[in-house]
Amino acid sequence: MSHELDDQRIARLADYVITGPGDLSFARLCGELLAGHRPPQKVIAGEQGPLEKLALPYRLYTDEDIASRFLYVEASRGCPFKCEFCLSSLDKTAWPFNLERFLAEIERLHERGARHFRFVDRTFNLNVKTGLAILEFFLARMDDRLFLHFEIVPDHLPDKLKQAIARFPQGSLQFEIGIQTWNPEVQALISRRQDNERAGQNFAWLRSHTRALIHADLIAGLPGEDLASFGAGFDRLYALRPHEIQAGILKRLRGTPIARHTERHGMRYNPDPPYNVLATGLIDFATMQRIARFARYWDLVGNSGRFRTSLPLILGAAPFARFMHFSDWLYARAGRTHAIALERLYEFVYDYLAEQGGDAEAPAHSLALDYRASGAKGAPAFLERRRGATSGERGAAPIQRAGLRQSRH
Repeated sequence: MSHELDDQRIARLADYVITGPGDLSFARLCGELLAGHRPPQKVIAGEQGPLEKLALPYRLYTDEDIASRFLYVEASRGCPFKCEFCLSSLDKTAWPFNLERFLAEIERLHERGARHFRFVDRTFNLNVKTGLAILEFFLARMDDRLFLHFEIVPDHLPDKLKQAIARFPQGSLQFEIGIQTWNPEVQALISRRQDNERAGQNFAWLRSHTRALIHADLIAGLPGEDLASFGAGFDRLYALRPHEIQAGILKRLRGTPIARHTERHGMRYNPDPPYNVLATGLIDFATMQRIARFARYWDLVGNSGRFRTSLPLILGAAPFARFMHFSDWLYARAGRTHAIALERLYEFVYDYLAEQGGDAEAPAHSLALDYRASGAKGAPAFLERRRGATSGERGAAPIQRAGLRQSRH
């Protein structure tokens, strides 16, 4: 909120606003106010002082935090890249914390029982020496409870890091990989440097040679990217087999350089949080709403892991186009994107697949497998009803029964 202050009521009402880093500047301001001195200027530029001056906060994590929550830690701050949609593009570079001091704090947390760590570093694998030291630290303390989350840049994965990553057992390591767009022209437009070929190679290596969980990000609504380009990017990413794909909608965060494209590319944003793009010169409002529903339903069906057998039946050879068709169909039937009961969602998937024709037994078989894999017992009620109805009508084709059942829902 410390950018574009004139447009924000909270900034107008505040006595003081600190822009940028607040670790040192906020403490200094509090000290002056407690001493009875009121700084004359309302807007105070935050000081990016040496990280050695900062007291690391990890001892403030409570025993309850350690027992039941992910612990957020940072080995570095800032980002050297300039992707215009990101607030980190305002950073001049990345600043590392002293590695020995940082690992000593992590050791204390580990001794207290901490096992779930989320690193908030924007580019964990940028400094190979530091990244390798952190991975080796945890490999030496590996147990069944340890879980680590890192954000990595996809086109920078030297062999030394690969060798360490390959040693982590199943379920202990997760990488968040921001692809955002595969379109070179869009990448250049938003100042994003990415070697797409190398990114794809590293992605494929991670899936083939490691047991790490891969969460990959794409952004819809970037300036210069139309629906066809986004869809092609989704298909390219899906072919690399990440465990999750987050299809996010572009947000215009205050202060980010993405604002420079507003007029030329017809960018129209929500004026209220989360400041998501509503339309662009290449994607109209109605289509952007379709993409938003696509993203939500992909979370429910594609990312949830509950439809591993049935999902390929939906996607076929054209994942984006086929799932967009399913998304449009589902919204027309459900009329909502949230609060869909799980068994009802299974039924929707069955009805959709049954309507597409082909082998009528394949959807029933795949959904029964998915239903049991979710931990539920028996078959879902709608399949039991279908079997009962089918057995009661001699010679009735299953696909016809599915069509009749669909007409009642």
